[in-house]
Amino acid sequence: MEDKNQLGIKYMREGKWEEAAKQFMEAIEENPKSAVAHINFGNVLTAVGETEKALKFYDRALEIDSDAVAAYYSKGNLNYDLERFEDAKRNFELALKKGLQSGDNYFMLGMTLVQLNQGRFALPYLQRSTELLENDAESYFQYGLCLAQQQYIDEAIQQFLRCIEIDSTHADALYNLGVAYGFKEDAEKALEMFDRTLQVQTDHLLAGHGKKLIEGNQS
Repeated sequence: MEDKNQLGIKYMREGKWEEAAKQFMEAIEENPKSAVAHINFGNVLTAVGETEKALKFYDRALEIDSDAVAAYYSKGNLNYDLERFEDAKRNFELALKKGLQSGDNYFMLGMTLVQLNQGRFALPYLQRSTELLENDAESYFQYGLCLAQQQYIDEAIQQFLRCIEIDSTHADALYNLGVAYGFKEDAEKALEMFDRTLQVQTDHLLAGHGKKLIEGNQS
């Protein structure tokens, strides 16, 4: 039983969806009460775009085991991708309540709250995600962006700096650093960041516009 699930996961990592689906379906047939096999099969269906079918497998997993946190997390991700943000929020919260203290779950709950225009409530979840995913550039970027949107500019700058420390080619973090420095009327640093953004992404229109604005003000 466990072997088929492990083999299916291996196939998923290799992008062999049909082979993965076959392993998980056999695992379900051998043990219809396996929540894990239902979740895994749901994940394959999600990967190939069969979203509504995937939801049924996640729901079946939760009928078998109401504490199957991976099912709540997978449902949350699926609903997020479908822009059903209230449903996503509910599932990420349930995963957290049931014990899924992972950086990814905190991150996705924070991102969902941002989508629901509840940025202030998102901050502690995004902050926690940076603590748990300490080498993940995107978590620092999104936390910084949320801070900036709530007008915590100095704090946002620190998160953007940490982001580019991990990934020096993160164009959006470089650009937003430029904006933040511009907000603080530090034209020299703002220009430096816009230049670095354009080095990474030559067609970054906003960075190009920001650079022109500063150069126009300096001339």
